[in-house]
Amino acid sequence: MNRRDVFAATLAGGAALSLAAKPTRAAAPRAATASPAWVTAGDGTRLYVRSWGTGAPILFLSGWALSSDMWAYQMAALSERGFRCIAFDRRGHGRSDDPGRGYDYATLAGDVDAVLTALDVRGATVVAHSMSGGEILSYLGGKASAGRVARVLFLATTLPCLAAKPDNPAGVPAAAFDQMRQQFYRDFPQWIDGNSDPFVVPETSPLMRQWIKNIMLGTSLRAVIDLNRAMTAADFRADLRAITVPPLFIHGDKDASAPLALTGLLASQLVKSAKLVVYEGAPHGLFVTHIDRLNRDIEAFARA
Repeated sequence: MNRRDVFAATLAGGAALSLAAKPTRAAAPRAATASPAWVTAGDGTRLYVRSWGTGAPILFLSGWALSSDMWAYQMAALSERGFRCIAFDRRGHGRSDDPGRGYDYATLAGDVDAVLTALDVRGATVVAHSMSGGEILSYLGGKASAGRVARVLFLATTLPCLAAKPDNPAGVPAAAFDQMRQQFYRDFPQWIDGNSDPFVVPETSPLMRQWIKNIMLGTSLRAVIDLNRAMTAADFRADLRAITVPPLFIHGDKDASAPLALTGLLASQLVKSAKLVVYEGAPHGLFVTHIDRLNRDIEAFARA
């Protein structure tokens, strides 16, 4: 197997929590510190939203096939340090509706807008893992409301352009991505299991590994396939050049799902005044393997 095939075979390692039974009506707002709710997107899709703590807002956007549960170890800590931590399950993930459509960046940007508007979020620090970097760029480039997003942290990003093109020769051939998706059609659980080790580090506990797998196993297969197709075909180089809010890139040098040289390094070079922080030995799942360091860096960036 050549180097590009290895990238394609493990690319986009993200995940999303098992689907729970949906309520018959939207939950009433609560005054408690943790108050889950549902926000309705423009096409009627209900999105499950959680908001923990009070203070300056941090919006967490999940990686491919991951739900808001992936952010548990960031939200638990930062909601105790003066932040309002917000995350929502992308359509087809976790507790949100699975409409069988809308798995494209334009629709996903509309979903981000629906959540920020419904919660009247202003001046947010956005932390976007993996493919969700494209969601926040699409939002900023089209549906953004002035003042709602103050800065963006791109974590283990799949930006700027994964696919090989004449002007992007280091990318992965489209045929390799097609071959990977054929595995999704036949046995997605086996693909998850076979690609789980590079997502974490040897010291990651068996229970933590299984928790991540369970998140992925609950994701709509329609969402898994369509979003992977959208992510691997996307080209956000022009969008990165046009970004106007302060950016920060954090990436692991052992990221097998989104190799640093193909993603975070190139993406950060396209953004004026961008800072790239490389975590030595960190994989794609650094939100569970480097919890303390990541939480400190998110807090420092949000207070900047």
